[in-house]
Amino acid sequence: MLFPFCPGCDMRGACVIAHVAHVRYNVQDKSLGADMESDEITLKLKDVRAVSGLSLSKVAELTGVSKAMLGQIERGESSPTIATLWKIAKGFQVPLSALIGTSDMREPGVFRTVTFPGSIQVKIVFPFDPVLGAETFHVELAANQIHESPAHVTGVTEEVFVLNGALDVLRDGEWVSLQAGEGLRFPADLPHGYRAGTQGAAFLNMHHYLQPAELVSAG
Repeated sequence: MLFPFCPGCDMRGACVIAHVAHVRYNVQDKSLGADMESDEITLKLKDVRAVSGLSLSKVAELTGVSKAMLGQIERGESSPTIATLWKIAKGFQVPLSALIGTSDMREPGVFRTVTFPGSIQVKIVFPFDPVLGAETFHVELAANQIHESPAHVTGVTEEVFVLNGALDVLRDGEWVSLQAGEGLRFPADLPHGYRAGTQGAAFLNMHHYLQPAELVSAG
């Protein structure tokens, strides 16, 4: 593991997770009942790479993201898709919300919604908590929309709870149908996916990460 999960620390001189913004996304604050102007969501790729001492070529090897794309992301010339973001998170062994989080997300009542163009809309309900080893998202899919997700970090378990509509979850190569009020837990370190019904779907998506000690035992 290159880095332990960020403890939400105040180590501004050393922490590579919480403090430097590079990539701009479309962000809305739904908790206030009105859209906010675009704000910056933090993607600390350059800082993570600097602390690790890795070249762009090595990071490309670790993440499966091309050197050219990584360079564009570092320079703020390209906003990665959520699939690319997951590859970067997996390569550096950090949770997703650590890459797209903002410093005010830990404030009570502050929820950030990140819209990935041509993909899904994700509201960060609870950013990564290093004590619990978990993060929670609210995800909305349009009618019949399908979202496929690559395998996450080793040992990650996902829980899905459907709030509205009907949702199929791709688990172990098979689609499992869920209705509002139903949930499913499955290993997310394998490829998986989500498919909304004809009315669309909204669901809570919880990620549970193995803690460093558990990773050692699992290895």
